[in-house]
Amino acid sequence: MKYSEKISKKLNELLIKNYDAEKGYLEAIEQVDSDRLKLFFKRRASERSDFAKALRTEILRYGEDPVGSGSLEGLAHRNWMRLKSLFSSNNEAAILEEAIKGEEASFEEYNDILKDKSLPPSIESILIKQKNAIQAAINTEKVKEELVS
Repeated sequence: MKYSEKISKKLNELLIKNYDAEKGYLEAIEQVDSDRLKLFFKRRASERSDFAKALRTEILRYGEDPVGSGSLEGLAHRNWMRLKSLFSSNNEAAILEEAIKGEEASFEEYNDILKDKSLPPSIESILIKQKNAIQAAINTEKVKEELVS
């Protein structure tokens, strides 16, 4: 496998996760009543859209094709969030809990990819910046979770 294909494959994996996260946050907006949570989810969806655009740009820069949409795993997670909110007495807390789980999984994916020391510095910089933003979102979500519990 060519170096450009190897890098693009890794970036495409993250791209799919970001598509999934964006869709999940957009669906979460529809599942909550709190204006504060709606705004929070809207910001996260926008952030993930920006992440996806940056990753697409890098994939194209390497002459490869970015993937077009999210994964079946992401769809299953969003469906689980919907189902859980139907049966939960406090659906906002349940939805926020699922969002945290999704962000923690994304954070770990970024960590795994960043272990590859052959990443070009420009890509490594983008991934570190995105990973740090995800960590900040996790921290903020945990604070918000305490507020809606």
